[in-house]
Amino acid sequence: MRTNKLPRGLRAIWSTALAVPMVALLASATLAFAHESILYSFGSGTDGASPRGGLIFDNSGNLYGTTISGGTYGYGTVFELSPNAGGGFTENVLHSFENSGEDGTFPVAGLVLDAAGNLYGVTQQGGAYDSGTVFELSPGSGGLWSEKVLHSFNQKASSGDGWHPEGVLLLDSYGNLYGTTVFGGVHNLGAVFELSPQPGGNWSETILHSFGNVRDDGANPFSALIFDSSGNLYGTTVAGGSKRYGTVFQLSPNSTGGWKEKVLYNFVFQSVNGYDPYASLVFDASGNLYGTGDYGGAVNAGVVFELTPASSGGWTEKVIHSFNNNYSDGDYPDAGLIFDPAGNLYGTTIEGGHYGGGVAFKLTPSGANWKETLLHNFGVTGDGTLISAGLIFGPSGKLYGTTSAGGAFNGGTVFEITP
Repeated sequence: MRTNKLPRGLRAIWSTALAVPMVALLASATLAFAHESILYSFGSGTDGASPRGGLIFDNSGNLYGTTISGGTYGYGTVFELSPNAGGGFTENVLHSFENSGEDGTFPVAGLVLDAAGNLYGVTQQGGAYDSGTVFELSPGSGGLWSEKVLHSFNQKASSGDGWHPEGVLLLDSYGNLYGTTVFGGVHNLGAVFELSPQPGGNWSETILHSFGNVRDDGANPFSALIFDSSGNLYGTTVAGGSKRYGTVFQLSPNSTGGWKEKVLYNFVFQSVNGYDPYASLVFDASGNLYGTGDYGGAVNAGVVFELTPASSGGWTEKVIHSFNNNYSDGDYPDAGLIFDPAGNLYGTTIEGGHYGGGVAFKLTPSGANWKETLLHNFGVTGDGTLISAGLIFGPSGKLYGTTSAGGAFNGGTVFEITP
């Protein structure tokens, strides 16, 4: 039984852990011969702990991420893992967040890197109004990094601002940042925002959409956003919609400078089609969208879904994998998906697998269906456990990710999976 959800899918801010007949949508999962290595274990001394977000690489092969707790002040960190010449990685804490009334606290999401080497991220709380922040970390001399708070979210109803951001930021080619907040906006059901750099080093925020502006609108977006080739934004909400259990939405810029929202799909409670989509979406080469529903499916353990645009202008959903809630499969996919060049999908589940600590999986298209392969079962003694972030590919084709618990000090891990 999961412990990191509130009713109707609203995640508790402080949570870190976590009779339908079986429908055989796919053949049972196979286990690949992949090797997992723990690159780093968090939780020792003033180190960070509990990384909930994903990782990014720079051009030099360094990994960057965040931890939601730990650090010098106990409010989370930004860290770097640098490869050593003889193998292995060395960790460096770039910033420890502090409850100063200006700095943010509890960075749950991963980071984004610009061409100049600056890192951008969000914190759930902290800032001038204790409602979360958008921050920038810039490299300086001697390996030191300086932090700047670009925006403090304001949860006062009269402000109309969003608050409590959880998704990774999206950076466009003009240097603008886009993101979502779980709460706030005009109706306090979440918002999509844009931050634009201004002369003099300041940043200006624009609310592109406040959720709940009509009865059947989505509510409470946890996910990051993605662009299509036409400049439209896409994301998910865990609540709202005509069926009240989440949506997939599109935001399109219009000629007057605003943005128009369209709900592409409505999720249904306890449906075999999945519901409560926490994660971001990904496009394939044909313009189809793929994502995960944290619940639903054959045994209510979550799904991977595909949305295909119809000639009539709507979108059709198809479940390409329903998680089995047994030792041979994962449960509850919190994170988004990635494609490899061959069209295979990769992802993680926060629980399930042989040891109960979650799995890394691969989905391979096979005719009209998809075949699942388990790449790694997390949770054996000393291994990481509870994977709330997705995977990334490294320069050599290996997979990398984080776990929010487990490891040598039970503070989470950074891991590598070698095919």
